Amino acid sequence: MKISGFSFARNADTLYYPLVESIRSILPICDEFVIAVGKGSAGDRTRELICSIGDPRIRILDTVWDEVVRPGRHVFAEQTNLALSNCIGDWCFYLQSDEVVHERYLPVVRDFCSKHLSNRQVEGMLFHYRHFWGDYRHFLVSHAWYPKEIRLVRNGVGVRSHRDAQSFRIGPHKLRVVQLPAEVFHYGWVRPPHLMQTKVTSMRKTYWQCRKDVPKLEKPRVDFDYGSLAKLPVYTGTHPEVMQAWIQKMDWGDRLVQSGVSPTKHKHDRLKYRMLTFIEQKLLGGRPLGGFKNYRLLD
Repeated sequence: MKISGFSFARNADTLYYPLVESIRSILPICDEFVIAVGKGSAGDRTRELICSIGDPRIRILDTVWDEVVRPGRHVFAEQTNLALSNCIGDWCFYLQSDEVVHERYLPVVRDFCSKHLSNRQVEGMLFHYRHFWGDYRHFLVSHAWYPKEIRLVRNGVGVRSHRDAQSFRIGPHKLRVVQLPAEVFHYGWVRPPHLMQTKVTSMRKTYWQCRKDVPKLEKPRVDFDYGSLAKLPVYTGTHPEVMQAWIQKMDWGDRLVQSGVSPTKHKHDRLKYRMLTFIEQKLLGGRPLGGFKNYRLLD
């Protein structure tokens, strides 16, 4: 059995992505790691950072992103599919540049891959998600955020990245998946405020490239405002070992609202989502109430 890791990246250095940490987190169980690296802005060191890992299992595909605005196209999915199509493993383990897996889950992942290798019904594997917000202590539990996502897919059955590269499908069909007792640590919303704003601006221009109202989405702002962290749950467990040095670099804690209220409200702060989250967490035992689910969970 072989496992291929795969991803895509561009401007990881200038946009404060823990890309090296992401790759290193799953490399111990991968027979190869394929990553599509786009040509970045002037001074971008993404390729250099990947090469600094110094592992022969890593294979870089140099690309130039086609960002011409055309309805229905998603450059993130295109880059993901490029990396996936070059994987040779029986299973393909996908992580985006701001996602990291704790080392305690690696034996679990390998065991599940081995267990389900011959079961062709299983087309993918589902991970729980822990979304950190603002710093490395606070995380989000909200109906506004996806609680699970597919990150392992079977190779050779026509799996392709779906739409914005958050998930996968086979043609129009949702994948049949099993639930892994493992989680992905998502650090996409943990950055210095000025770089978080830069990243948000960059994402809007690329993610919403097929929309005509992109300029209207952007408001002049220097620093991103995370709002109040006072009511967010606090994480008391350990972070992945590969993240320790990265976490120690944090120097923006004094710019976060750790107590009290803030006039800035995000999607998860809205009354609608707070009510839905309360129902899910307090009355339904964490079971999601409706919402989009891009998979078919097998028993």
